[in-house]
Amino acid sequence: MFHFIRLRRYWYIFSLIILIPGIISLGVRGLNLGIDFTGGNLVELGFEQVVSVPDVRSSLTEINLGRSVIQQADEDQIIIRTGLLSEEEIEALVKHLDEKYGIEEVLRNEKVGPTIGRELAQKAVLAVIAASLLMVAYISWRFEFKQGLAAIAALLHDALLTLGIFSLLYIEINSAFVAAILTILGYSINATIIIFDRVRENLKDAKKGDKLEDVVNTSLWQTLARSINTTLTVMFMLLALYFLGGATLKTFILAMIIGVTSGTYSSVFFASSVWIDLKRRFPGGGTRRRRTADAQV
Repeated sequence: MFHFIRLRRYWYIFSLIILIPGIISLGVRGLNLGIDFTGGNLVELGFEQVVSVPDVRSSLTEINLGRSVIQQADEDQIIIRTGLLSEEEIEALVKHLDEKYGIEEVLRNEKVGPTIGRELAQKAVLAVIAASLLMVAYISWRFEFKQGLAAIAALLHDALLTLGIFSLLYIEINSAFVAAILTILGYSINATIIIFDRVRENLKDAKKGDKLEDVVNTSLWQTLARSINTTLTVMFMLLALYFLGGATLKTFILAMIIGVTSGTYSSVFFASSVWIDLKRRFPGGGTRRRRTADAQV
């Protein structure tokens, strides 16, 4: 039987190989922040006819505004979020769409300053930190503190990988990207908890002298089919949305595809390996139902 835990050094090396380029890119180039973070204009238009988001996006591409965030407010109403534009550029935008589709009324024309963007970025970071702390607290209560640390290490792995790839590809991110990161963390921690729960149950039945590495490896094999099946089911849906959904969904869906893949990998190969090494370096402690000291590390 393939032994996941005995090969954990290879998983660490593989993780470093895929993480380091993204971390370097984050430090050197950073992220391509969208208007949700940098500020911009919000224009809501009422048209004389029914219009669609693809039609409006195609028209805006003609005036180099194709990367704007476009939302359908009603059949004849469209919300457009752009980068910071001057009044002349806004007038040119409105005139261009008026010539194409006929504008009945400019319902809103507002500016979102970079101060609001910075506040959103700060709240996004605080949300991730708060979620991580709550997860550590829950896992520490449900299992043990070292498993909480291992789970957070896996979450950090998934978040850094997703951020790193977006930085390397310099894909523009918006507030939906923050929602994707939080969703990824929730998905990843759920898979990790299922594995840790199986480890705890197997430790209850372990014989004195059984190696902890072997117990964990058995638990991973017992949950592997569930992990793969769940990931494939989610991935089929995400791929369908990515290729068939609207352009405004692509950033969110791409982040989810990367995060779900990374979350499955980290839950199976990374989290349990980190826990084993924490147990080796800091002996003592145990799960809530049975001390792991009964198994040899």
